[in-house]
Amino acid sequence: MIQIISWIWVFSGVLLILLVLLHSPKGDGMGGIAASGSSMFNSASSAEASLNKITWTFLMIFLSLAIILSAGWIS
Repeated sequence: MIQIISWIWVFSGVLLILLVLLHSPKGDGMGGIAASGSSMFNSASSAEASLNKITWTFLMIFLSLAIILSAGWIS
């Protein structure tokens, strides 16, 4: 049981990293060098809102499983 939860924890961590990297930058930063003006989605606000919800969901899964695994509640 611990191994299954550990694999879910690892998978949610990797997916969380990818989801954070998919977010659009709030400032120019390093993206100002390339200066690509095209957008991937027609409605950027709805895509960003959906991405935010998915990211927060996987963050809660990741943190919950980290607490459960570190506390040793499952034997």
